[in-house]
Amino acid sequence: MPKTPIKRTQTGVRIESSLLKVLKGVAEYADISLGDLIEGIVLHAFEGKAPFSADTRTIIEQLKEVYGCTLTAADSHRLVESD
Repeated sequence: MPKTPIKRTQTGVRIESSLLKVLKGVAEYADISLGDLIEGIVLHAFEGKAPFSADTRTIIEQLKEVYGCTLTAADSHRLVESD
């Protein structure tokens, strides 16, 4: 498949700590950068497609356990900063 040239922009995104650890773990598992992982997740979401295979979801569940990430989709848009 041919490569698609793009222009990337550095950004300072804030994200919940345990969620970031899980994402970094998934990126390492997939042998891609964190940015590439996030781009892939977003592109899949924009098309209403699931971004992860069943095998990767199993890895995600294991990483969530390791890093104490208890967040679910139900928590989306309801997170607040702790003191």
